[in-house]
Amino acid sequence: MAQSSGAGIVGKLYPDAATSLAGVVADGQILAVGGFGLCGIPEALIAALRDSGVKGLTAISNNAGVDGFGLGQLLETRQIRKMISSYVGENKEFERQYLGGELELEFNPQGTLAERLRAGGAGIPAFFTRTGYGTVVAEGKETRQFGEHWYVMETALLADVSLVKAWKADRAGNLVFRKTARNFNPACAMAGQICVAEVEELVEVGDIDPDHVHLPGIYVDRIVVNPIPEKRIEQRTVRGAK
Repeated sequence: MAQSSGAGIVGKLYPDAATSLAGVVADGQILAVGGFGLCGIPEALIAALRDSGVKGLTAISNNAGVDGFGLGQLLETRQIRKMISSYVGENKEFERQYLGGELELEFNPQGTLAERLRAGGAGIPAFFTRTGYGTVVAEGKETRQFGEHWYVMETALLADVSLVKAWKADRAGNLVFRKTARNFNPACAMAGQICVAEVEELVEVGDIDPDHVHLPGIYVDRIVVNPIPEKRIEQRTVRGAK
């Protein structure tokens, strides 16, 4: 847990993304990174992770951003050794490295990935699901019949560090996410031993109605404010001229 010491550091609040990752990230770690495509990704933290130079990382994330942005930046710099994810599309470098045998990939159905993260945060070591039975997803895994159906056993996911994005936080680390930008972020946060949250707005303790807290501050160790994120649009669709 962050202490009230160090230049510019007050409680859980850190002055910038690079400082928030100092002493936390290291070579060979497993990282859980929130986001769905480019929606709700911790942009500043990912850029700081790239600049830190750590390598040999295993990244748990629904996908890997796009070429040149989000986790795609870490693929270009070859800092990611393995992806545990659901989707390869929208990122040509991700596809190239995987098909070329340069990147290890553990495919997960999207719901299974979310539940593996949730299980890790809840202290549940494994669970059974019908999803993936009889496909390559089930290869090498325990299967069991319950009633009329067969199920695949999936193990929980745990991370050394979680990097998440929220809309608002108070100084205790209680987080509020904005609409669909919540996506994988809460599950990633709970699955990490240390969680660093990038937020757009910081308020005082008590300013967030307890009923509006999406993730309690007990799961958040460090906070960095990025008030004007880039928020790129992954697929821009406009109506054609009539």
